[in-house]
Amino acid sequence: QVQLVESGGGLVQAGESLRLSCAASRMIFSFNSMGWYRQAPGKQRDLVAAIISGGRANYADSVQGRFTISRDFAKSTVYLQMNSLKPEDTAVYYCNVDLNVGVFWGQGTQVTVSS
Repeated sequence: QVQLVESGGGLVQAGESLRLSCAASRMIFSFNSMGWYRQAPGKQRDLVAAIISGGRANYADSVQGRFTISRDFAKSTVYLQMNSLKPEDTAVYYCNVDLNVGVFWGQGTQVTVSS
């Protein structure tokens, strides 16, 4: 089992930046993927960015070039740096870890971008 706690969400204006953090309750030595999803009202939960086992990062087309995912192994934390935010980025952002023992989700953090 692993618990995930997100932080860093908030209300910003279009063009501004935010950094989300996701702290795991224990060290994660191996994983299938670690990443971020988001869900806007009335829409499905979609992948935003993920680090795949081996270190490669994948991004949704809509955030490519604006968002950067990174991981601090020693702190068991995954980050999502979000630059040039747009109103359409408004959503609840969820941290996700896919381990061999199961898939785990954080509670979500709200990101609201005003125009």
